[in-house]
Amino acid sequence: MDRLPHEKGFHVSWDQLHRDARALAWRLQDEGAWHMVVAITRGGMAPAMIVARELDIRTVDTISVKSYQHQTQAEPVIIKAPDMDLVGDGTGVLIVDDLVDTGRTLEVVRARMPKAHVATVYAKPKGRAMVDTFVTEVSQDTWIFFPWDMALQYVEPYRGA
Repeated sequence: MDRLPHEKGFHVSWDQLHRDARALAWRLQDEGAWHMVVAITRGGMAPAMIVARELDIRTVDTISVKSYQHQTQAEPVIIKAPDMDLVGDGTGVLIVDDLVDTGRTLEVVRARMPKAHVATVYAKPKGRAMVDTFVTEVSQDTWIFFPWDMALQYVEPYRGA
């Protein structure tokens, strides 16, 4: 039986995202001399801010890649690039995103910054090869619900009212 994306969901709270982004920073601290962080918007902005703070990197920019229409992946398109005078070929640049799924978004980003180090908080198997550093791997059929995608609401108890 096929499951809908929400049926095999991994719900990430703000607290969990903060802990995992800090763990990503710890893994990155001895990996290189970073002079800049480039966040892949929008999902990479929160983890990039945490990583930049933990590693004391003051220069932060964004690259905006649109690759989803709701929960359906489309062809990735760069709609906003970082300051390429600062980025150059990517040497000393740390690219941060929340998740690598199929890796198609990162293919486009890596083409712009081939020598950058790519780090994601979460990784799925199909995109794993596009990432240099990550914290947690989840199965390809898991849909990750990030805190910015959710709202608190009442839930009925498991056993009758």
